[in-house]
Amino acid sequence: MAGISGEADGPGRRAGLAREDRGDAAVAVTDLFRAHHLELVRLALVMVGDLATAEDVVQDAFERLHRGWHGLRQPSSSLAYVRASVLNGCRSVHRRAAVARKHAPRLAEPPSRSGPDAAADDRGELAGALRRLPRRQREVLVLRYYLDLDVAEIADTLRIAPSSVRAANTRGLAALARALGEG
Repeated sequence: MAGISGEADGPGRRAGLAREDRGDAAVAVTDLFRAHHLELVRLALVMVGDLATAEDVVQDAFERLHRGWHGLRQPSSSLAYVRASVLNGCRSVHRRAAVARKHAPRLAEPPSRSGPDAAADDRGELAGALRRLPRRQREVLVLRYYLDLDVAEIADTLRIAPSSVRAANTRGLAALARALGEG
């Protein structure tokens, strides 16, 4: 069967189209970046109050746009997608900061038991509680808090929906708190 240009459709032709599509995505995202980067950084700066964090949020949003370009239903709505992604990234920054503030006083306290044996016992207790969690909850918690991946990265890694990641994270943390006597 012949393609539009008269070439035979085959693996080489499809690979060439895939390279071409990736190039189109790169050009489109680059143009969008050049036109709107500054305004998006300003938006994020107002939301998070820190320039470096704002730049990171915007960079992550453009990276997700580039990675998911072919999944966009309407490439003409890419600016709206990036704006929404920046706002979601800012919300994530605030959530992480709230969690850090919540746990900072406890982390600053000296351990109730002294010495390296007490820390090893705590790590062993946590590891044991993690091993008792269902597989999905354990995977999500380790990816989130050990590798510091965000919800989208975890969803991509585990090939599940972001809502499933959030649910497993919430349930896993609750189960860990119960197992460790903190909830």
